[in-house]
Amino acid sequence: MENLTPRKIVEELDKYIVGQAQAKRAVAIALRNRYRRLALSGEMQEDIIPKNILMIGPTGVGKTEIARRLARLVKAPFIKVEATKFTEVGYVGRDVDSIIRDLVEVSIRMVRSEKTGAVDERARVHGEERLLDVLCPLPVREKPVVNPFAALFGAQHSPEPSDSAAFESKLAAARARRREVREQLSRGELEDQVVEIEVDDSSPGMIEVFSGSGIEELGVNLQDVLGGMLPRKKRRRKVPVHEARRILTAEEATKLIDMDEVTAEGIARAEQSGIVFLDEIDKIAAKSHGAGPDVSREGVQRDILPIVEGCTVQTKHGPVKTGHILFIAAGAFHMSRPSDLIPELQGRFPIRVELTSLAQADFVRILTEPKNALTKQYAALLSTEGIDLSFTPDGIDEIARIADDVNSSAENIGARRLHTILEKVLEDVAFNAPEESGPVIVDAAYVRDRLAGVIARSDFSDYVL
Repeated sequence: MENLTPRKIVEELDKYIVGQAQAKRAVAIALRNRYRRLALSGEMQEDIIPKNILMIGPTGVGKTEIARRLARLVKAPFIKVEATKFTEVGYVGRDVDSIIRDLVEVSIRMVRSEKTGAVDERARVHGEERLLDVLCPLPVREKPVVNPFAALFGAQHSPEPSDSAAFESKLAAARARRREVREQLSRGELEDQVVEIEVDDSSPGMIEVFSGSGIEELGVNLQDVLGGMLPRKKRRRKVPVHEARRILTAEEATKLIDMDEVTAEGIARAEQSGIVFLDEIDKIAAKSHGAGPDVSREGVQRDILPIVEGCTVQTKHGPVKTGHILFIAAGAFHMSRPSDLIPELQGRFPIRVELTSLAQADFVRILTEPKNALTKQYAALLSTEGIDLSFTPDGIDEIARIADDVNSSAENIGARRLHTILEKVLEDVAFNAPEESGPVIVDAAYVRDRLAGVIARSDFSDYVL
């Protein structure tokens, strides 16, 4: 994070997202301010709160992608939630505290994955030993039957020399066989052999609970308590050697990491680095009229407010403070305005960024410039079937022009229109790909030919494109 200056953050975002320079600058500054705050100490660090961001713009212009790429860039816990999924307390639906519970789960999974990666080599060695125990178990010395009266008076039983010699001979032969099997495993000769292994039964018990998130959380806690009181269940599975190695290595990795430490670090990372993306916030911004489905919209805003302001949410892993979590809200605001939000919530999103609609030139750049451009994705997909797909400049221009025209005449869905058009253009190629391989060149004539019947009927294109 130290080397990620705002300028470098914007440069990284430019690799995947076209345009929207103002939004990129805003999130880059907000992210850098987190590093600056952590460089402070004492009371000042605690007093500085993140400046939450409100993104305003039509669908398909990059709001969600900016937030998602930002989180990946700094390896921060990230969760995207739809504001419309939540309801006011007292109504059927999810409560807003589940946002933080889900964020903590994501954070703990991230930390656990990192810790597992750090012990991966040791876990692999231990897993290999367990696999060898299955394929070539070592003999175990039989315990002699001891007379209880003799044991009571302290009599010692010594094994016969012949028994010890036979056991040592058997052990030496087993060890030699074990060395051979180890070499066969290293050469990959036994990968498809089916073995029976004993693994922990991690499947939770079927406990029926109510659908409210609070009750679901209670159900999980009850399972954890019962799981600690009862011995861990084992079950036997028949799997190929390569699958057995993966399962046993994962089990050994779990034994090597301290889950209490993982949980503590996961909660701390969620509190200090977590990013919550609240999408469709404009759908709960419209003023209610006291009846109908709008009745709980302001209630949801009031429930979201404490989390954004900073409060403590109880989770099954412990209390989580939300005061330094970065919230990025987004909405199209076609039917409402940001001023329709309750004033207290408006004040908690001081940075407002308006994203611009995409034009034909932007579509051309989206199809060619990003590292994960759609044209590159389709070319990579079809190359697995032996098809060499390429797009000419005039073909890309034609796709961009049609996308812009359809967005202008129908509903403007931004860059998502490109997905729809490309699917239609490449429909025949994708369908015939297994049987017909070779080069396919997509130029302007090719695009017009594939879309001629659709574009000619404007009423039909509204549904197809």
